[in-house]
Formats: sequence, C-alpha cells, structure tokens
Amino acid sequence: MSSIFTKIVNGEIPCYKIAEDENFLAFLDVNPNAKGHTLCIPKKEINKIFDMDDDLYLGLMQFSKKIAIALEKTVPCKRVGMAVIGLEVPHAHVHLIPLNEMDEMRFQNKVSLSKVEFEDLAKAIQNNL
Repeated sequence: MSSIFTKIVNGEIPCYKIAEDENFLAFLDVNPNAKGHTLCIPKKEINKIFDMDDDLYLGLMQFSKKIAIALEKTVPCKRVGMAVIGLEVPHAHVHLIPLNEMDEMRFQNKVSLSKVEFEDLAKAIQNNL
C-alpha cells in the first residue's frame, strides 16, 4: 500500500509544493511546527532513511540544503533546524523547520495557516530558490 507521500508524489493528494526534481520533492507540512515547516522526500518510496543507497541519501541531503537556504531567506528565523524522525509515515523524509526557539522542534506545538497563507508561503520560498 502506498504511503501518503507516494500519493503526493503521484498527484493523488495535493500539496503546497516548494520544489522537485526527478528524484526528490519538497512541500510544506500541512500540520507545521512553525511557519515554513517543509518536508523533503525521495520520490522513491523507501521506509527508512538509512535504507537509502548512498547516492540517493546524499542527493536528499543536497536537495534539503538547497530548500533550507531558500527557507531561511523567506521566513524570519535564527536558523533552520533539520530532523529525521520517520515514525509517522513509512517513507523516508527530512523535516526542515525555521527556528526561533527550541520548542519549535518538539512536534508538540503546531501553528495554523490558511490555504492562502500556505499558497503564498510556497510561492515566496520558490522565489528564493
């Protein structure tokens, strides 16, 4: 059974897309810890990040770095944090979270954005790529 992320990759579920290439996709988390919380995923469904072959793993890190730099230019923050948790969706993914305080990495406090706010934010980040 396809993961929710594979359904996003296949266009079965919509997302607020930031960027994509032939191997990776970045999109805004719809239940964000902070404004700009972004997920970077390989398009190939692989359950665990360390099950990825070296080239795909390094490619995901390079792709995530490019997204993080654009994110930091877009969302005022002290830095962009990165987390690889992997329990909530059986598809390898990287969380990029603009940080102003440590609580934003705890996955307990969430922020709410409207559809328009998500769309505007996605476009703003794209413009900084």
